[in-house]
Amino acid sequence: MKRLLRRCGHVPVALSPEDQAVADQIRATLTALRSPQPWAPGGAQDIAVSIGPFFERAHTRPGGDDGPDLIAVALVHPDTPHAGAHLHGRRLGYTERGWLRCQTTTTLGLWQPGYAMLTHAAANLPLPDDVGMDPAHYALYTEARRRDDSLDGYTLLRHGPYTQTRHAQQDHDRITTALDGRETTLVHEHRVSVRYAPFDVSDHHLFADPYEADAVALLDAAVAGVSA
Repeated sequence: MKRLLRRCGHVPVALSPEDQAVADQIRATLTALRSPQPWAPGGAQDIAVSIGPFFERAHTRPGGDDGPDLIAVALVHPDTPHAGAHLHGRRLGYTERGWLRCQTTTTLGLWQPGYAMLTHAAANLPLPDDVGMDPAHYALYTEARRRDDSLDGYTLLRHGPYTQTRHAQQDHDRITTALDGRETTLVHEHRVSVRYAPFDVSDHHLFADPYEADAVALLDAAVAGVSA
């Protein structure tokens, strides 16, 4: 009686689309961890930063560098800019952090989609109250723009840095009130206005310290200098 020999082998099992998507994501995560993409301060691309055992996606702010060790970043949902990411990010605390001061030692490299599985959002967890980063400083920019819609003009005065955003908002409101009715007469053929924006560390020498002098008095002095 002849023995029938059968060759054993593994029959491939087709994955469902959902399982295949998970497998692809795991593969992308492992690849991203093995091969982080280098990043250096000054770049405008999103980066991955560590927050506890998680990694998060962060926008960088050009001009927010404070030497090689500290940068300004804003944490964003890993699926940004999709609409669903905004809603999910708001619920998990991503959209209310503002700009933060981030140690470059906490950066992994450029953001890669493979890191998405390692975020708080992927675990459906809110960001912790303490993410290990202080708020970035803010500033006020009082500008004189031509009234012919050409947008030509110049910055009349810079106030900063403000260590608390509420102080910047208070001075913004005071300057806006002081300009009311005078914004088109202070500087010939220009409209004067003030805007609230992040502090540009690289131009720190151009800013007036808002904690050493009254913001409105500084504005009046700047306008007097232009008119002289």
